[in-house]
Amino acid sequence: MLTCQQLTELVTDYLEGQLPFRKRLSFHLHIGMCRDCRTYVRQMKLAVRTTGALPPGDIPDEVRDQLLRRFRDWKD
Repeated sequence: MLTCQQLTELVTDYLEGQLPFRKRLSFHLHIGMCRDCRTYVRQMKLAVRTTGALPPGDIPDEVRDQLLRRFRDWKD
């Protein structure tokens, strides 16, 4: 079974429907037993829906670059 840490690393692929069958099964088993991860997945779904509903807009290059850098650092 997946650990909570592993689940958080896979949540984006899960939400995009990109998890292979066995990983998806492990993911579902974990959120079925772990209330905290179930809440986390629910919050991530809400965040994706909310940000998807925002109107497009320009952000300064500096802000975009900083966000991308922080995201890359977080992923590593």
